[in-house]
Amino acid sequence: MLNPFDLFANPLQSSTDLLKIREELKATGRKLVLTNGCFDLLHIGHIYSLEKASEFGDELWVALNSDTSVRSLKGMSRPIFSELERAFFLKVVSQVFIFENDTIVREILELKPDVYVKSGDYTLETLHSEERNSLESIGAQIRFVPHLQGISTTKIIGKIQQSKTTSD
Repeated sequence: MLNPFDLFANPLQSSTDLLKIREELKATGRKLVLTNGCFDLLHIGHIYSLEKASEFGDELWVALNSDTSVRSLKGMSRPIFSELERAFFLKVVSQVFIFENDTIVREILELKPDVYVKSGDYTLETLHSEERNSLESIGAQIRFVPHLQGISTTKIIGKIQQSKTTSD
């Protein structure tokens, strides 16, 4: 039986490689845009948000919550897809990497993105204060892209569960 992961090159870079790539971007004056999330069940809201985020610079990188981090944030029934599967879903962006913690403060301070983007369901006030402080300390712009109303992984899972209950 064919392992589906054998069909594609691994989408992940080492942190050393990411830092090298970041330095190359800086040296050539290219702007790095960073966003993060669980991206558990990839949906139109995610794609829209990523598309809009990519408009703020030259390369869009996605910091992907690890499986452990997703469980911590969303509960033991999540993630639906493993971190490697979720990374493959996001191969359309320039770089994808997995982070272990509930925040990406360390990655922000190491990578020093020019722009940091979150969905419009966040605000400066609801952004994790440590992340906001680290972004401000490096002079990164913080941008928000419109949130598509009524679209979320939690709602999709709820709809699936409701459908299963009514069909049983």
